[in-house]
Amino acid sequence: MRRPSLLPLLLLSAACTVGPDYKGPPDVAPRSEAAGQFRRAATAPVDVATPPARWWDGMGDPELTRLVDLALAASPTLKAAQARVLEARALVAQQRAALFPQGNATALAAKARIPTGALSTADNQINAALAREAITNPSLFPGGTPPHVDIPNHVTTELYNLGFDARWELDLFGGTRREIEAAAAQTDAAAAKVEDAQVQLAAEVGQAYVGLRDAQHRLDLTRASAAAEHRMLDLTVDKRHLGTATDADVARMETQARQTDAQIPPLEGRVEQAMDQLALLAGQEPGTLDAELTPLRPVPLPPAVVPVADPAALLRRRPDIRAAERQLAASNAEIGHAVAQLFPNVSLFGSIGFGSNKVDTLFRSSSLSLIGAPMLSWNVLDWGRVRAQIRQASAANQESLAQYQSTVLQALQDAEGGLSRYGHQREATFQLAGALDVATRAQRLADARYRGGTATALEALDAERQRLQVEQSLAQAQAQTSDDYIALQKSLGLGWQPVDPAQLPDPPDY
Repeated sequence: MRRPSLLPLLLLSAACTVGPDYKGPPDVAPRSEAAGQFRRAATAPVDVATPPARWWDGMGDPELTRLVDLALAASPTLKAAQARVLEARALVAQQRAALFPQGNATALAAKARIPTGALSTADNQINAALAREAITNPSLFPGGTPPHVDIPNHVTTELYNLGFDARWELDLFGGTRREIEAAAAQTDAAAAKVEDAQVQLAAEVGQAYVGLRDAQHRLDLTRASAAAEHRMLDLTVDKRHLGTATDADVARMETQARQTDAQIPPLEGRVEQAMDQLALLAGQEPGTLDAELTPLRPVPLPPAVVPVADPAALLRRRPDIRAAERQLAASNAEIGHAVAQLFPNVSLFGSIGFGSNKVDTLFRSSSLSLIGAPMLSWNVLDWGRVRAQIRQASAANQESLAQYQSTVLQALQDAEGGLSRYGHQREATFQLAGALDVATRAQRLADARYRGGTATALEALDAERQRLQVEQSLAQAQAQTSDDYIALQKSLGLGWQPVDPAQLPDPPDY
């Protein structure tokens, strides 16, 4: 009776892919997703509307827009992230190739000279027999010496072979398909990381640009304050000569003037460092952007009302959340790949070849060899190691789940904190703007009194110095408001464009 083959039974199970199927990410923040607005939105002038991806356009500074666009096009950081996408995409192609037969072609032409000890022994025996015959029958050998017989002590042979081997490992239990699933998810994660790098880069450029304009403005104001204090020092010296001021008054004014002078060099250094940082972010050499950034421009300010949408839109928009979700999907597929190692591997092997010791007979039917065979392998004694790999993959999946949950909660915290900081800093800026109005009126009154003869020049200069100090505080507050606005856009996940791995340029093929 013919025994039933095991192969058809295994083929019937080919529709099965072992391991857990991915069911999507868990619902980490249900209350936030259901909320119509952020909890800290009341502290800032925001609108529940879809925000623009290019938030920098809303700050009304063409130079800022140009720098961000330049960085997004030329940044080495983005190029490195894009290269990782190409690497992940190549891995997917490599995994998919494992689903198809693998072939190997060979060609051989050889000529061999093989020594043989048996022929050497026969040579000695024949020559010894001839020597004995020369002694017993000297008439057979004129001259009395038998000839020496050389018998070859080697064999020369030739070998020609042409062949093609093929092997196909059947993915009966979906281990390879799970590897492909994991690699595809990793590719999506790498693309999301490129988009997240765009978010980070745009924010870094914006904050560096705000820092540059703030340092330039404060440097200009500090120089003006130093000039006013030196004029006050000169007036105090004149008053001392007239006997209306003391040496202590002069020393106090000189100390204040020198302290203000000391603030200038660090601000000059900040300006240079900010220019170099912007050049680096834009993929340029240090000093490349100095000529266009040196002219003074005001600190770019945020729009009057900021659209922020709702928490659910934030969770859909942020690239780092999508990257974490794709990492979770990949780790889930890795469990299936590990589970598939518990089951047998079935391969189909085939070989066709021609072999002969002569070229003219190589392609005759008598030189043809054919081999075809199924092969089954099953590491039944290695289940302990496989079980450990499954536990390792499951633990990695739990880690990815925890990282996804942490990423979602961190995103919400970033947005809520960004709204709070921006709202309160904006209020502080308004307060300082009011203080500057008061200080400006005080300076005008002091100037009017000085022109009317009811106030000294020293009092008028002191009023100017106080106004400049308040103006410096306001400039710093405005820069901080813009910085907090940019941080808010970053926390909302804005500033990226979709990345399609298929649209990225292929790397060089060597």
